[in-house]
Amino acid sequence: MAFFEMHCFSHALNVEVAVNVIIPDKPKAERDAGAIDKPFKTLYLLHGLSDDHTIWMRRTSIERYAIEHKIAVVMPAGNRSWYSDTAYGAKYFTFVAEELPKICRSYFKGMSDKREDNMVAGLSMGGYGAFKIGMTYPDRYFACGSLSGAFDVLRLGKYNLAEWRGNWGYELNEPEDLAGSPSDLFDLTKKAAKSGAELPKLYFWCGTEDFLIKKNREYKELLDSLSVEYTYEESEGDHSWKWWDMHIQDALKCFLD
Repeated sequence: MAFFEMHCFSHALNVEVAVNVIIPDKPKAERDAGAIDKPFKTLYLLHGLSDDHTIWMRRTSIERYAIEHKIAVVMPAGNRSWYSDTAYGAKYFTFVAEELPKICRSYFKGMSDKREDNMVAGLSMGGYGAFKIGMTYPDRYFACGSLSGAFDVLRLGKYNLAEWRGNWGYELNEPEDLAGSPSDLFDLTKKAAKSGAELPKLYFWCGTEDFLIKKNREYKELLDSLSVEYTYEESEGDHSWKWWDMHIQDALKCFLD
């Protein structure tokens, strides 16, 4: 397994960006034969609101889990963007969903662009971002995961209105102004389900002591009403790394076993 700390220019953000990347080892026979382009599966793994691109490596054993499943893992810095194309001009959704995979595939041989080789997952803000990407581009990802997903961005303005407007629109006055927009995950899911497109395999978990449990249960109810297949688990746990390290393993087993 190889670990890379990549710094490169993003045209979507118009700035240098930092991305951590884990690449699986080739078996010796394949290396000796020069089989450098054999495709492997890739997980795009998103951090939460107060973290950065290093956090999954620092707080979990994601590298060990990547070795077990023989996958690549791409961990970009999303700052406090909610993985949105922000009102202040930084296009984080475009960066993560569209530009980043192309950048990675240009540098890492064997990183496939096929749907069956790509997954996206994250925690909290990153869980929202992962499901938003999966529902926007169901043709690009075969699996989508969330841990303690912060699925309801409409009401975040109650906590920090200035930041909320900076991310989604300076003209917005009320949280409900986002309803029905491409950032409304509940509405986006309805549209994706009714489009007839094959949706990604969905896995999401939330702890029963987590302050986000209500919205995760509401999202589960939405999927039930739309007859969308999913794996949802809730168990003991709060909004902390002890539980995310545990349940990212469950997500990978759901996707890959």
